[in-house]
Amino acid sequence: MTASNFSIPYFTLPALMGDFWDVLLSFVFLYPAVMSCLWMLGSLFFFFRYEREPHRIVDQPPERKFYPDVAVLVPCFNEEDNVEDTVMTLMKLNYPNYEIIAINDGSTDNTGAILNALTAQFPRLRVIHNKQNQGKAVGLNTAALLTHAPILVGIDGDARLDPFCLHWLVRHFDDAQVAAVTGNPRVRTRSTLLGRIQVGEFSSIIGLIKRAQRSYNLLFTVSGVIAAFRRSALFEVGFWSPDKLTEDVDITWKLQLAGWEIRFEPRALCWILMPETIRGLWGQRLRWATGGAQVILDYWSTLWRQPRMWVLLAEYAISLAWAACMALLVTYRLADLIFYKMDLESVPIVMLGWTGMILGTIFLLQTLLSLCLDSPYDHHLLKNYFWMIWYPIIYWLLTASTAIAAIPLALFRKTGRRATWISPDRGINPN
Repeated sequence: MTASNFSIPYFTLPALMGDFWDVLLSFVFLYPAVMSCLWMLGSLFFFFRYEREPHRIVDQPPERKFYPDVAVLVPCFNEEDNVEDTVMTLMKLNYPNYEIIAINDGSTDNTGAILNALTAQFPRLRVIHNKQNQGKAVGLNTAALLTHAPILVGIDGDARLDPFCLHWLVRHFDDAQVAAVTGNPRVRTRSTLLGRIQVGEFSSIIGLIKRAQRSYNLLFTVSGVIAAFRRSALFEVGFWSPDKLTEDVDITWKLQLAGWEIRFEPRALCWILMPETIRGLWGQRLRWATGGAQVILDYWSTLWRQPRMWVLLAEYAISLAWAACMALLVTYRLADLIFYKMDLESVPIVMLGWTGMILGTIFLLQTLLSLCLDSPYDHHLLKNYFWMIWYPIIYWLLTASTAIAAIPLALFRKTGRRATWISPDRGINPN
């Protein structure tokens, strides 16, 4: 009997298994399309409900009668190449009442010396030196306890805030129910193809998701690189958790579980550096996925307190199921090809046929809509459209891979282990 006798072509499977694979294949293909449509609808609702007013001119924030004190917290670990630029940019903020607290978290390079030199030049800058690498959460907690400012803004050591960023963030805290506001990160590492397509990701994926989630008054996470917090709300929930790999996801869930509201402000711009190598991008996204899974595992049993959070849990669970189904489908097809020499013509290919046409059209619309929404904040976005149109597909594959890899890492991570820093990939040409 030849090997071909054992081949199990897709169209000759028994009825039961055929139905199973049909359902599986439909779910794998249709889930991204459905989510894209939901994101687009949600982002349009957000635009008409929250973004059109007062206007979308970043450098003309509404005037205020009172400007509360703001403390900008800048945790740093081995940021000698970026921290001076970050501090110099912060000194140009167009906001009357703010201070800067930089936390040198056990850096082994010249970060500490650079910060010390800057304090002599800028009186509004204070520096905290940790002797050992304690992690971003510990740095933020330390700074939060050393300021009396009612509003804290956390950024990364490589970030450049727009001069009017604080204006747009602070206005939301006029509502006493608001605990945090996340800003709009914009990628400035664009020297490589990987860097340019991430410009599209932060618009066509991340920006749309935040708009859509805000439209039903929930966010999975604030952006760790730019987010403002009400200090009293942080005190209520115990500030940031030192053992969480993604302290931004953790604090978002803690605040919402406590009944606080979190918002997205697209006009609060922050220019950031992102990985421009496959290895750097994989490491970053795996940490994000592991940290997200860690938070879900820690808090899922307490969600009964806030039934509205079930929406986020359901979204996460379905996305995880999709990742598992994608892995199962790919494994099955590869096994057929390797062991049974299946004819390639019998293997469904995502981007062929009417299913692929529908997916491609939806992704094109998603990308175009996102670029139109963010174009007033990040000029000349549309010229990158050619590089961006394929990123939604790459995003789904990357999401599936990191989600699967993250689960065992989160499950077997030692409870209470401090989430310390590593030096991230900051891109090739961060101009």
